[in-house]
Amino acid sequence: MIGRLVIFGVGLIGGSMALALRAAGAVSEVVGCSRSEANLTEAQRLGVIDRWTTDPALACAGADLGVLAVPLGSMQGLSAAIAGHWPAEAVLTDVGSSKQAVLDAVRAGFGRLPRNFVAGHPIAGTERSGVAAAFASLFQDRLVILTPADETSPLAAERVAGMWRATGARVEFMTPAHHDHLLAATSHLPHVLAYALVESLARMSERDEIFHYAAGGFRDFTRIASSDPVVWRDICLANRDAILEVLERFQGDLDSLRQVIARGDGAELEARFEFAKDARDRFSEKMQAQLDQ
Repeated sequence: MIGRLVIFGVGLIGGSMALALRAAGAVSEVVGCSRSEANLTEAQRLGVIDRWTTDPALACAGADLGVLAVPLGSMQGLSAAIAGHWPAEAVLTDVGSSKQAVLDAVRAGFGRLPRNFVAGHPIAGTERSGVAAAFASLFQDRLVILTPADETSPLAAERVAGMWRATGARVEFMTPAHHDHLLAATSHLPHVLAYALVESLARMSERDEIFHYAAGGFRDFTRIASSDPVVWRDICLANRDAILEVLERFQGDLDSLRQVIARGDGAELEARFEFAKDARDRFSEKMQAQLDQ
């Protein structure tokens, strides 16, 4: 049981976490903190939080567990604002998509990395943002990756793992560097590609006609281009090196595919598409098997 949960940044992820923990009977009180009074008032009206403040220092009082659910670019400033106010025994975690950047930001903000800070990342979300988009089942059967630093207390790590399991999530542990490398390929690259495709088509002179005739494939592929641009700006800057590495590899594969199309090599095209289809089908089957367990 979490006594007082403090969520810094009450949006889709933080709000869904609060709703999931409430549904599980795993939290007594939820305090929200962000810059927008309108957002916090809405969160309270929706039953996501019990009370709120726009002052991070005041939000720390009596905290049992806290979640930094703000964009990566705000992590250091927020950490500095609560340093000296966060209770020594309270556990603190985050939901950022680039773990080394978060650890660096929290370390800089506090002047050191608190032993009770546990870096984490829920592999869940939608293209919608804001607390009105939050829902209690967002994390059900989804993966959460925790990346404790060397300084992190094992007890704090298990406390955070238990919190996430209470939301219905599956928890795995890995190093921050390995997380950032994997997520650059599986999450950050797809978002960059979706934004790039929509931007490219939107700049064409016949863009209105193009979007008029766009079908399900276009909608499915570009859905994530409706995600919060500020969040994804910060992710690209925070995990720049890993994203550039996978972008360069993808660019090479794309150039190779272009050459196959240019020379009209149908057999090679079919072979490559078949390889991709088999890989995608295996992934889908694995995900379904996990859900069926």
